[in-house]
Amino acid sequence: MRTLYTHKGYIMTMIYNKKAKKKNTNLSINSDLLSKAREYKINLSSSLEKTLEDEVRTKEKEKWKNSNKDAINSYNQRIKENGLFNDSFRSF
Repeated sequence: MRTLYTHKGYIMTMIYNKKAKKKNTNLSINSDLLSKAREYKINLSSSLEKTLEDEVRTKEKEKWKNSNKDAINSYNQRIKENGLFNDSFRSF
């Protein structure tokens, strides 16, 4: 993943190359659902890409949390024991 840009204070990261060449693929879809999607002129490719991106992003977050679990627990324990570095300067 690489940082793409920031927006409203959030860092947005690319989880895949959006400029990569499109590839044809075959899918099996419930026929009634497909009929409804066509009735509403839903772009299947675009809808699938958005859904897959969300799924991949969720999996990437889980993977990151799992691979950094020890460091996060260590940090939280240190804060629990010692407090934050600026606790003495806070007025609330």
